[in-house]
Order: sequence, then structure tokens, then C-alpha cells
Amino acid sequence: MSNPDSLALERIEQRPQTLRLIALERLRDAILEGRIVPGERLVERTLSDRLGVSRSVIREVIRNLESEGLVETTGSGPRLATINRDETSQVYAIRLQLESAAAAACARKATPEVLRALTAELDAIAQAHAEHKPINALRATNSFYETMFLGGGHTVAWEIVQRLHGRISRLRAMTLSSEQRKADGLSQMREIVSAIKAGDAARAEAACRQHVEGAARQADILLTSRDSEVESV
Repeated sequence: MSNPDSLALERIEQRPQTLRLIALERLRDAILEGRIVPGERLVERTLSDRLGVSRSVIREVIRNLESEGLVETTGSGPRLATINRDETSQVYAIRLQLESAAAAACARKATPEVLRALTAELDAIAQAHAEHKPINALRATNSFYETMFLGGGHTVAWEIVQRLHGRISRLRAMTLSSEQRKADGLSQMREIVSAIKAGDAARAEAACRQHVEGAARQADILLTSRDSEVESV
């Protein structure tokens, strides 16, 4: 890495059976929080020292992150992937179709337990934003969508979304760097839940489409700004 000492990763002291998963979560969090920048090399020895795990565990973690689209391997080794505009467009197109259909299905099938869970997850997102804890907000948002998909019986669609989890989370972290997007996104998610509670499938679908389209527009604004800065250098 360009400056290994600047990468603050909490050392893993315990040795549970899920050591690889803990290391994966720690490194993924570092990526989503922007502590590792696009194009930065992921050096096995450095990561092994920082996390206190073997290099074989780090290799497994890097393979996982590569499968999620967060890491790419080049001639000089693995590095954090740059966000690709074409792939970004595809991710939002997939989200638009799957999430809007799941919202409509959830409005038709949601149980009282599902409705309570959706409300609690919205509250958790709002609290995370208020406390400026982006990772907590991302986790609560992922839980929200899991509840919505499974509450509507869209289990296969949720499996597809999970395969895109890394890309979706990274784009979500990027768009939520905007305070306005945080406010707009939460307001739109509240409208989705309101429609689901009312059992209004068409309204839930429309609200979800508005939410995803808003996120896609924000991503496009940020990527356009990034590309303009690169061209001006």
C-alpha cells in the first residue's frame, strides 16, 4: 500500500472458526469507509500484520473481495477496483427491476413482524446517519432490503442481490457521502414502508423506483465530477 501506517485496521485478537469472515468484514469496511483508495495495492504481508491473521487467510479474503467486484488483479497484484461507469449503470438497472418488484410483493404479503422489522431498520438507519456512522447505516440498509425481499417471498431475487452486495454497498457508501442524498434517501424509504403498510403494491413499486433512480442520479453526478477532476490533472 502507498502508506501502510495510515491504514487503521483493528487487530483480531480472538481466533474463532469464522476468522476469515471477520477479516473479510474488516477489510470490506475499510474499503467502504474510503480508508483504501481506488487503485491502491492490497499487499498480503501488510494486511496480515495489520489484522493479525495468516497470509493464507488474506489470500482467501482478497479472492472473496474480487468475486464481489471490489478488488481487481493486475500484473502488479491485487488492488482496489476503480468504480466503472458502465458497471454502475448495470447495477442500478438490476436494482431498479428487482427492488421495485420486491417492494410490490412485500406490500401484498408482509406480516406484522415484517412491518415492525422494516420500521426498526429505518430507525436504525436514521440513528446511524445522526451519529455519523456510515458502516452502521450500510448494515441497517442491507437488513432493510433483506427484510423487504424475504417478506415479499422474493428469495431467489435476494440471492442475486447478494452476489452484487460489494458493488451495491460501495455505490451506496459513495452516494451517501452527500448529506442531501442521506435525507432524500431516508424519506423515500419511509414512503416505501408507508406504501407496504397500506398494502398498496403499485405505490410501493413506484416509491422504490423513485428511490433507486434518485440514487443512480447521485452516483452519476459524483462519477462525472470524479472524471472531470481526472481530466483536469
